[in-house]
Amino acid sequence: MAAGQIVRHSLHESLVAPLREMILQGELRPGEKVPEEQLCERFGVSRTPIREALKVLAAEGVLQILPHRGAIVARITEEQISELFPIMASLERLAGALACTRATDADIARVRALHDRMMEHFEASNEIEYLRHNRLVHEAFFEIAGNATLSAFYQQILTRIHACRFVVRKSPEHWADAVAEHEQMIAAFEARDSARLSALLEEHVTGTTAGIARAFIDRVVAPSAMPEEAPARSRKGRQPLPA
Repeated sequence: MAAGQIVRHSLHESLVAPLREMILQGELRPGEKVPEEQLCERFGVSRTPIREALKVLAAEGVLQILPHRGAIVARITEEQISELFPIMASLERLAGALACTRATDADIARVRALHDRMMEHFEASNEIEYLRHNRLVHEAFFEIAGNATLSAFYQQILTRIHACRFVVRKSPEHWADAVAEHEQMIAAFEARDSARLSALLEEHVTGTTAGIARAFIDRVVAPSAMPEEAPARSRKGRQPLPA
C-alpha cells in the first residue's frame, strides 16, 4: 500500500462496534428482537448496512438471525458458561499477571480511583453505575497489560457473555461476594503481587461471576420454579485462595 493511502471501510463495518456496545451496555438484552427500523433512524442509514452488521455479530455468536423474524440477541446457555467462562478466566489471569509487571504508579492510582468510585456506587445501591465501573476496572487490567491480541480475545468473549457480566442484576449475596473479591484484587494489584492477583481474577470469574450467570439463566428460563433470591451456586466446591 502506498504511503498515505486512505483505507476505506464499508459502512456496515463502522456499525458493528456501536451495535456491539449497545449489547454490552444492556440497551439490547438477551432474547430481545433487534429493532432494525429504530437503528436505521438512530444511525441515519438504510436497512442494508444494518443487516450486514447484524450478520457480523451473528457470526460472533452475539446474535441469532431467525427466518422471517429477524435478529434477536442471543441468550447465554449452561453449555456456554461451561465453555466460555474458563476461557475468560484464563484471559483475566494472564492480564492480571502482565498488568502487575507493567503498571506504573499512575496506572495503579487510576485503577484505585475507579475501584473507589465503584464502591461509592455500591454504597449508594446504584447498580447501573456500579456495573459500569466494575467493567472499567477489569478493562483497565487489559489496557495496562499492553497486549493487543489479548485485549481483542477478551472483548470477543466479553460480548458473548455480556448479559451475565456487566448488565444482569445481582442477588445481594452475589453483590457482596463480588465487592469483597474486588477489594482483594485492588490490594494485590497495589502490592504488584502478580500471583495473587492472577489467582483472584481466575476465582472471581469461575466462582462468583459464573454463579451470577447461572442464576440469570434460572430467572429467565424458569422464573416460576425459583424463589426470588436463589442460593448462590458459585459457593459450592469453592477452594480457598492461596495466601
